[in-house]
Amino acid sequence: MPHREDVLVDEHLREFAARLQGPARLKSDLLTEARHGLLDAVEAYRESGLPPTEAQRRAVVEFGSPAQLLASWQAELAAGALRGLSLRMLAIAGVGMVAGDLTWKGSSWSDGPRPPAGYLLLSNSVDWIWAGALLLAVAGLLVVAASARSPRPGLARLQRAVGAGLTGILALSILAGCALFGWSVNLWDAALHWPPMIIGAVLVGGAYFSLTRAVRGWLLAVAR
Repeated sequence: MPHREDVLVDEHLREFAARLQGPARLKSDLLTEARHGLLDAVEAYRESGLPPTEAQRRAVVEFGSPAQLLASWQAELAAGALRGLSLRMLAIAGVGMVAGDLTWKGSSWSDGPRPPAGYLLLSNSVDWIWAGALLLAVAGLLVVAASARSPRPGLARLQRAVGAGLTGILALSILAGCALFGWSVNLWDAALHWPPMIIGAVLVGGAYFSLTRAVRGWLLAVAR
């Protein structure tokens, strides 16, 4: 519970919290750090002889309004959202590239007739999509790290470009992956009963859901 003399500070921070969008932990850290700074300023003003209400008012004015600070705070949250998306994509794309072929290893149809050329092209495309996602994820981490050292406007635009690329490649991956799964089932009825195929489909579905949530978080952060 905040002390009665801290109410103005908390109201000011609630206004920030209502207008910020981004990773929950990073947002909480920003607001906690801001609250500690504000309360330190209030205490300093009170020690100088000001009454509690005036001390709060001066601390809040000195701290800055949402109009003055929201842009920089939101940029930090957007960078955090891109970092989280890139890390998630890096992990999932890496596992996808390594484990994708294991789905078919030892299957009853693997020694049968060669699949159609279109199917092989789609299968190879899925691998290339994951490789592209891996490279974009690395680029996302690098540009976020560069922005932390030197917050230049060009780097902010590059962050948006990489985030848009990750969003697009996720959509492409979902379409290609679902098409490949559907085509596989159509070619080999046994695929629906092949345990690695079932496990792979469940894991890939969970990965797509996780990445979609991360993309949504990034889109909301950059839309503010």
